[in-house]
Amino acid sequence: MARLNLLEETRFEKVPVKVYADQNVASIQVANRIASIIKEKQAKGENAVLGLATGATPIKVYKELVRLHKEEGLSFKNVITFNLDEYYPMQPTADQSYVTFMKKNLFDHIDIPQQNINIPDGTLALDKVQAFCEGYEQKISDLGGLDIQILGIGRTGHIGFNEPGSAPNSGTRLVTLDDLTRRDAAKDFGGKNNVPTKAITMGVGTIFKAQEIILMAWGENKASIIKKAVEGEISSDIPATYLQLSNQVEFVLDEGAASLLTRFDLPWLAEDVEWTPVLTKKAVVWLSLKLNKAILKLTDEDYNNNGMAKLVTEQGPAYAINIKIFNELQHTITGWPGGKPGVDDSQRPERAEPARKNVILFSPHPDDDVISMGGTFIRLADQGHNVHVAYQTSGNNAVWDDDARRFLEFAQDITKELGVDESKITSLYDESNAYFKVKKPNQMDPEIIRKVKAYIRKGEAIAGARLVGLPDSNIHFQDLPFYDRARIDKNVSYEDDIQQTMELIRQVKPHQIFAAGDFYDPNGTHKVCFDIILEALLRLRATEEWAKDCWLWLYRGAWYEYPIHEIEMAVPLAPQEVKRKRLAIFKHQSQKDLPVWPGDDPREFWVRAEDRTSDTASVYHKLGLAEYEAIEAFVKWKFD
Repeated sequence: MARLNLLEETRFEKVPVKVYADQNVASIQVANRIASIIKEKQAKGENAVLGLATGATPIKVYKELVRLHKEEGLSFKNVITFNLDEYYPMQPTADQSYVTFMKKNLFDHIDIPQQNINIPDGTLALDKVQAFCEGYEQKISDLGGLDIQILGIGRTGHIGFNEPGSAPNSGTRLVTLDDLTRRDAAKDFGGKNNVPTKAITMGVGTIFKAQEIILMAWGENKASIIKKAVEGEISSDIPATYLQLSNQVEFVLDEGAASLLTRFDLPWLAEDVEWTPVLTKKAVVWLSLKLNKAILKLTDEDYNNNGMAKLVTEQGPAYAINIKIFNELQHTITGWPGGKPGVDDSQRPERAEPARKNVILFSPHPDDDVISMGGTFIRLADQGHNVHVAYQTSGNNAVWDDDARRFLEFAQDITKELGVDESKITSLYDESNAYFKVKKPNQMDPEIIRKVKAYIRKGEAIAGARLVGLPDSNIHFQDLPFYDRARIDKNVSYEDDIQQTMELIRQVKPHQIFAAGDFYDPNGTHKVCFDIILEALLRLRATEEWAKDCWLWLYRGAWYEYPIHEIEMAVPLAPQEVKRKRLAIFKHQSQKDLPVWPGDDPREFWVRAEDRTSDTASVYHKLGLAEYEAIEAFVKWKFD
């Protein structure tokens, strides 16, 4: 099998792994490998038989293949494709159908003959499925098997829809989907209840028959399952581990997906390393937590017995290293997130001056501000800073239809009570009820209903910001256009979003900006919102001198926390501040109890927020620092 310039494997990795800086570069490499196979087969007058995957992972591979066809003349006339899977039951014209996905992302843009496309049929009667699956297997065998199989990986470890419990010799068949798989698909279907419970999938045994197998994974949210698949024991609990049995497999990852592999996460256990300040801090924190010993209690023997002997030799003795790292962690802790005036700030996270700072807290959705950094938000306002909050999107698609109906009923009642003409409200209420009865899963609401839902979230956000202590003049609702446009077409321009953000920043001239830094949130909105802020700031810094003095602090929300060694500002919260933060979160009643997009965590958002910040405080205490009720963590963006 041709390899993609493999890095040297470590003793921990049981399959070949190639890691790229980002998914764009990785996807181009995979697309080039597929193109090479197609060309090799063309030269021999043979068909190229491709096993294809769906989902977000291969989209950029397909985009590059389309580019190669349109710009470099790559022909697909000799290509025969077999897709891994399809939901069951599923109509091929449905938005969630893999037939629709493949047409949109590949087939409609290349010259592949229609008769050469094979996708499991989600419309079959149940008693016809087994015969279809046997025929699917036979057709692949008659063609001599797959030349290459492209795979993604689900967070259950599934490949195709081979869920935990699948056998290594399984063939194409009807399967029941794992609950986590259905939760991950919920966004595409407008809720988990709308996701089919079954699917038709190629088996693990079918995949193994391919001449080459490339499994791709992008992002930190895949890092945990990738570590298990690459370094763990072979187990039916994680079907991707079966790939360790193949001599034809290669994992192609970006840095996020590879981040928990030992050679990246704990490199001193895998190889001789250069002990940089960042790596030293990470290793000492790891050692302290591993041994359950405060940093200042670590000994030379502890270092020597855990792959860190060279560190002690170069920078020791142990106590000197301990003191250094302890002090670095201590200096991240501050009760003054806007800076403490009139003091030496050389060892503090933020500048002391100006004493009263202009601050913008950007919140991707109308509740991220209080969920993610509500305590710090309160502290900044209480300490007299000129704090503004900017809600970047309306969040309208995260409001239940029942809530929209309830608010329309309230509007009917209040207009009737006031003696105001209620005919328009009644008409809207009736139209909405009729629409909700026939609404399809994940269907985009009409504009007026989106506005009603946006007003619901706007009212909640205002209530939360007022509780924090902000005047109404400092509460901004950007309603960035990309949010609704992206639901119609993913290839949208963000220029008007950037211009609007630049104008707000220029208006406030902030010394501090706080922005969401959890780039792998399940819904993707946070990353888009951050990119808009960053581009706006970069343009302003290039032309306006004041913008160069604006510091950008990143917070994380309900999904992941920053590792301790990366935290640059830790804001401790007292018990009463935790309670006040909770009350601010409770103002977002439409997101209480069961939000529309809860992710795979069954806890309510306020519980996640409190658990996350209390866990961070607990880790600081385990490392030997002061014990706090909670800590909110931040990382400073490096422009240079």
